[in-house]
Amino acid sequence: VAGFIGRTLYGRAQERALAAAPAKPPPALELGAGDLVVARTQTFQRTLAITGGLKAVDSAVVRAKVAAEVKSLTVREGDTVKAGQTIGQLDTLEVDLRVQQADQNAASARAQLDIALRALNNNRALVAQGFISTTGLETSISNEAAARATHEAALAALNLARKSRTDTRLVAPISGLVSQRLVQPGERVAIDAKLVEVVDLSRIELEAAVTPEDVGGVVVGQTARLSIDGLAAPATARVVRINPSTQAGTRAVMVYLAVDPQPGLRQGLFATGSIDLRSSNVLAVPVSAVRVDQAQPYVLAVAGDRIEQRKVTLGQRGELLVDGSVEAAVELTAGVTEGTVLLRGSAGAVRDGSLVRIAGGDASGSAATAASTPVDAR
Repeated sequence: VAGFIGRTLYGRAQERALAAAPAKPPPALELGAGDLVVARTQTFQRTLAITGGLKAVDSAVVRAKVAAEVKSLTVREGDTVKAGQTIGQLDTLEVDLRVQQADQNAASARAQLDIALRALNNNRALVAQGFISTTGLETSISNEAAARATHEAALAALNLARKSRTDTRLVAPISGLVSQRLVQPGERVAIDAKLVEVVDLSRIELEAAVTPEDVGGVVVGQTARLSIDGLAAPATARVVRINPSTQAGTRAVMVYLAVDPQPGLRQGLFATGSIDLRSSNVLAVPVSAVRVDQAQPYVLAVAGDRIEQRKVTLGQRGELLVDGSVEAAVELTAGVTEGTVLLRGSAGAVRDGSLVRIAGGDASGSAATAASTPVDAR
């Protein structure tokens, strides 16, 4: 019994000794240079994000100018055509009959005009001899004028019929590629029906909708960089026009950018990118240093050997050159000061107050190698 009591007392003493011993601090998070960035005032390229679809500057639709059956259509999607090239033919049977009818009407009107002319000449001679009154002569003059007008109208109708026959030949209005073939031979089409669409891909534009608040900073001549669906290489563009009116319903203003030619551009492709607006000197950091998983944006600053969470106020967005590459950036108008060392998003989720250890032992020195050094505007 005495031995049992002794062992019990000894165990409790050990427990009290362990409880009284200081708790072992949690291990410090080791950070490398790539996890840090220094907030500093530098040249900041402000940009405006844009999206939209590509559209050919020159495109045309071949439409039926007469109602007829499609006899032939020699082009399909992707075929190359030249301006003035014959690409199809409409049936001419009905048109030929109308030409024949108009021709006969013109001949009949000419015969009536000849009769009226002879009557007028005869009546003039009779008036001179006193056989008829001047009233009869005036009637002949009116009949001749009416017959002449009828003949001229018949000739105009004949010319229209002949033009309709010419219009049965389908001609490419511009040089380019066939993007749509909307009918097949044997189908009957109405006047103004769409038959073929031709696009010229030598000049491509991006149509981007810009909000009224942002369009004031856009001017003709500004450059833009685009990422286009299906194209590995980025494309460059230039603002060439700004619509003077807003879009109904959205109040957005359409901005048109000429895209530099490159293989693979197609009408209808979707593009995203940014317009370079202007450069300014502001306190800015890469977007990856700003965290937005809370109600207000914040950054994680390195304060000594601990992490300190600081709420920040964001300003304009743009881009910075960081280690020779372009990174999306944002202006910080409040919350941090010049020289503050911040954690990038690559450091992962880090709690406020966590211990950190900087590889190399100097936070500002390590961050300087990874930070965006003073740069020139792009």
